[in-house]
Amino acid sequence: MEGHIFSKNILTKIYMCVILQIELFECVVKRMEQIYIDTAKMLRAMSDPKRLRIVDMLSCGELCACKIQEEFHITQPTLSHDMKVLSEAGIVNQKREGKNIYYSLNNEALTAMHQTLGQMFEDKPDCICRQKNCCD
Repeated sequence: MEGHIFSKNILTKIYMCVILQIELFECVVKRMEQIYIDTAKMLRAMSDPKRLRIVDMLSCGELCACKIQEEFHITQPTLSHDMKVLSEAGIVNQKREGKNIYYSLNNEALTAMHQTLGQMFEDKPDCICRQKNCCD
């Protein structure tokens, strides 16, 4: 009878380990899905040539909104829209000083995106393309 109870304890521990591994796997899948969503949002924001040029301009350092506006010969509302898209995507930071708004690149987010894209574009043992039934 004791052997039977011992077996139940072992089975319970195995069951708990399996459940924990499943929960961990689900967490990793949800994290990867969020990375795909965030990266797509950033890429979508930069897919506009004007916004991509703004990012290029900001790569030299912080700029006042008025300087960006002068470069493109656009209205303030148009610039505000573009900067809102870039800000919401996490690409640029903004700070207000009096009447002026200054923009700079969010280098941390751009570095993370660069690394993420690098990982997506390389062949690796745990690549999504190697998962069973991926290409069947």
